[in-house]
Amino acid sequence: MGTTTATRPGTSTPAGGSETRRFLPALDRPGDLFRHLGPNWYAAVMGTAIVANGANALPVTVPGLHVAAVLVWALSLVMLVALACARAVHLVRHRDVAGRHLLADPSVAVFYGCPPMALLAVGYGTLVLGPDVLGTGPAVALDALLWTAGTVYAVIAAFGVPYLMITRHEVRPGTANPTWLLPVVAPMVSAALGPALIPHLPPGQARETMLYGCYGLFGASLLATLVLLPGIWTRLAHDKLAPITLTPTLFLVLGPLGQSTTAVNALSDAASVAPRFAAAMHAFAILYGVPVIGFALLWLALAVPANVRALRRGMPFGMTWWAFTFPVGTCVTGAAGLARHTGLDAFTGLAVALYLLLLTGWLAAATGTVRGALTGRIFLPPAPAPAAEPALAST
Repeated sequence: MGTTTATRPGTSTPAGGSETRRFLPALDRPGDLFRHLGPNWYAAVMGTAIVANGANALPVTVPGLHVAAVLVWALSLVMLVALACARAVHLVRHRDVAGRHLLADPSVAVFYGCPPMALLAVGYGTLVLGPDVLGTGPAVALDALLWTAGTVYAVIAAFGVPYLMITRHEVRPGTANPTWLLPVVAPMVSAALGPALIPHLPPGQARETMLYGCYGLFGASLLATLVLLPGIWTRLAHDKLAPITLTPTLFLVLGPLGQSTTAVNALSDAASVAPRFAAAMHAFAILYGVPVIGFALLWLALAVPANVRALRRGMPFGMTWWAFTFPVGTCVTGAAGLARHTGLDAFTGLAVALYLLLLTGWLAAATGTVRGALTGRIFLPPAPAPAAEPALAST
């Protein structure tokens, strides 16, 4: 994929890189940072936005937490704008690479689920945290714009990427992994964050349409996830997860779990616009959310030791480390929603504990990203896997 400037493990600079330049020494030219700038970079925006949104959702009062959340939301907005501009440069100057990423490389194409989720997460933060900076009217308008754009993008990614995988991509047996969930989980983010806009819509048909539309997005994403999970689990159990750098993607399974729990609780909050079914929606939020958050904790108990094991075996930093953030953040908002609707302190404690885990993951991913960006190593294409690399599964 792309040029042959990729580094190999244990090397400091690629062939042809500048060893004397202090900034971006791993690149032949500074402008090369745009060449391989894929959609996976939006995971950094998602992971930052969920830190702010998760702080806002916590069912506890902590001095300074709201101010910190506003600052992190502002950072995520700046990151979104900067990345959108950088991606525009990539799409204009490196159309050949962008075309291969989408049309010929399923390992990259699945990350087209990230941009809509970044739009949606930053948009929601704008609605709940942005009024302190922008004012209520502009904050609502910006969220409405980002939610609409993100939802359209999410739906296109949810069917477009799987369509390419079954008609055009060359998908080899034994390559299924949790990143396949990224395109289909994007509509669930729309379903979870759309209800917040309902009070700002005209009463009547507009509000009910948004409510039922979000339920439709919830169902589309949930059922698509259920279609994919058996294949992903089969690969994990039979072939393990190689290379080792993919181990953080185990956390991606938490995304549809936590986000769907967040969605049913958010939809329950908006149920008053459909009074005939409000009681059922309230009950569904609990009867669905509690078992699913239970499964999320079971999966978390699997993912954490697997990643600790990988770190002990020398797992290097990669952009996959951002999988430590957004999926865990959705479990924070899901647990916070259950705490709000059940009144149980157990869910409050769970939300706080998960938020601390989220902060740990964000600090690790952000630190690695900044270091990799300063050297330029993170802008290089991944090195081709050695022929014997599947043996990592059994070592």
